[in-house]
Amino acid sequence: MDDVLKELIYELETRLLQSEVRQSKKELDVLLADDFLEFTSSGRRISKQDCFDGLGVPIMTVSHFEIQLLSDKVVQAIYELNDETNNLKSLRSSLWRENNGVWQMFFHQGTLK
Repeated sequence: MDDVLKELIYELETRLLQSEVRQSKKELDVLLADDFLEFTSSGRRISKQDCFDGLGVPIMTVSHFEIQLLSDKVVQAIYELNDETNNLKSLRSSLWRENNGVWQMFFHQGTLK
């Protein structure tokens, strides 16, 4: 597995967990693809526009982070997320797509553990 790519995807995933990024439409626009779709751990379906309308800002940490290459331009990230604010743990999966040298998340799913 390409450690440089794993480090890059980890950095992008964890940026999306930072409160200043979660509250910035400009940052979210760069990190999320226009066709972004998420199935939340609470069972909701949200789009990129829904993210622009506001994301919660709990304190979250990532563990057991792994990636899998699905093609030369698509990567799946799989990890555990600890939401320290709400005392919740979940399993996470994200799909990232590279377009002209820019990686953007186009799918994310969280499942409570």
